[in-house]
Amino acid sequence: MRADRARLGLALLMLPTLVVAMDMTALLLALPRLSADLGASAVEQLWISDGYGLMVAGLVITMGTLGDRIGRRRLLLIGAAAFAVLSVVAALAVDPLMLIVVRALLGVAGATLAPSTLALITNMFRDDRERGRAVAVWATCQFAGGALGPVLAGLLLRSFWWGSVFLAAVPAMALLLAAGPFLLPEFRGGEVGRPDPAGVGLSLAAVLLVLYGVKQLPVGGATGVPAAALLLGTGVGYLFVRRQRGLEQPLLDLGLLRNRLFAAVLVSLVLAGTAMAGTGLLVTQYLQSVLGRSPFASAVLFAPMGLAVAAGTLAAPRLLGRVRPTTAIAGGLALSALGALLLVAVDGGSGSLPLVMTGSAVLALGTGPLFALGTGLVLDSVPPERAGSAAAMSETGNYLGGSLGFAVLGTVAAAVYRDRTGGGPDSPAAAVEAARHLPAEQGAALLRGARSAFTAGLQVNGLIAAALFAGLALLALAVRPAVRPAGGVAGETAGEGAVEEAMEEAGETASTRPG
Repeated sequence: MRADRARLGLALLMLPTLVVAMDMTALLLALPRLSADLGASAVEQLWISDGYGLMVAGLVITMGTLGDRIGRRRLLLIGAAAFAVLSVVAALAVDPLMLIVVRALLGVAGATLAPSTLALITNMFRDDRERGRAVAVWATCQFAGGALGPVLAGLLLRSFWWGSVFLAAVPAMALLLAAGPFLLPEFRGGEVGRPDPAGVGLSLAAVLLVLYGVKQLPVGGATGVPAAALLLGTGVGYLFVRRQRGLEQPLLDLGLLRNRLFAAVLVSLVLAGTAMAGTGLLVTQYLQSVLGRSPFASAVLFAPMGLAVAAGTLAAPRLLGRVRPTTAIAGGLALSALGALLLVAVDGGSGSLPLVMTGSAVLALGTGPLFALGTGLVLDSVPPERAGSAAAMSETGNYLGGSLGFAVLGTVAAAVYRDRTGGGPDSPAAAVEAARHLPAEQGAALLRGARSAFTAGLQVNGLIAAALFAGLALLALAVRPAVRPAGGVAGETAGEGAVEEAMEEAGETASTRPG
């Protein structure tokens, strides 16, 4: 297609990319007000937060295959229309259950957008250099969207109700629907595997059951149902793995995990995403519920965390002329561990604000090399004919990590909060509401206890995140490049040395290029 039309199409594709990323983070800032208006419990808040990312993670591979079958532009426009309609419904939700269901459906629609945009970019830009730049712009929009989501939410919440956070996606999707048929090409894949609805169902059931068990075990009361959910989810996951191994064209090519570089990077992407999402969830609520900042002020104070990820990502390629990719990743993750440890030192006083901002920004900055170089290592560590499956697994890992962060670290923080408050209101927002109906002295004591308990949860999150990042740094250092096989083609466990050498050569070329 013509260059001008391709560039206009790329600009149009940035809209759904930004919206999907913003939708993951914007809601974090609206949670306290949303919870107070709808009466959402701490567990319901977690489902509202991570239901979206969970459905995206579970369906992104299926939607990529569906796009190859029915057309990638068609799937993108169908998803955009559904996303717009569901955003309006979410804005008008009247209770927590309704919002949880709509957020899950938004995740289904969102799962159509991520693979379709990236696939269309590869079709629109045939030149390797231009395609590389387009993909870089796409990746930058993902990070920028994560950083701008809370800022946009803060601006909206200054003048409107929490539902406006969802309505912000509607104009972007409307523009995509209007201009997409004219600016975007249609593309269908050649040989496409048969759909695997049983595999999709098994994977979703396994993840949902396990996350339900993780969420409910710390709540208290009867533990039989959550424990049974964990066991059942594990069993369903085992059936999913057996099914995928027996299919000629599986939904997930689990054979890729035999490549140790691929497996190490994929695990790192998932666990780093877990630590990042859990920290983002707690920091945004800490700024509002403990330090008493307004939604807009909290958005501005939270923005450096998202911007630090983008800065680390942009700076990472320059490191390749000096160190190996795995060394750059390990160094960044060690920096993230130090940032997480700073969060352990926070308290409930206003003097902790610089420490919270510095710790979260340093934590985010250190993940830049992993997010910038990790996807490239995943794609380049497998033969070209398997790059599509590798990319799908990488994208699934990113979303799954975010969902696990909300579920696991959010649940741990909620458990610490309940333990410190001794069975009082189950969230700071609920404590604020309860304090209004108490005498001034009792209400003040209740709020002090709630803020202290939430701060303890943030400190525990910092310890867990530091341990995760430190462990991942050691894992990155432990990965040794394999010997390139004769002919230079990457095999099941080879290709890692080729990846390292190629990326180092690219880094050296970039470092000597003028400008």
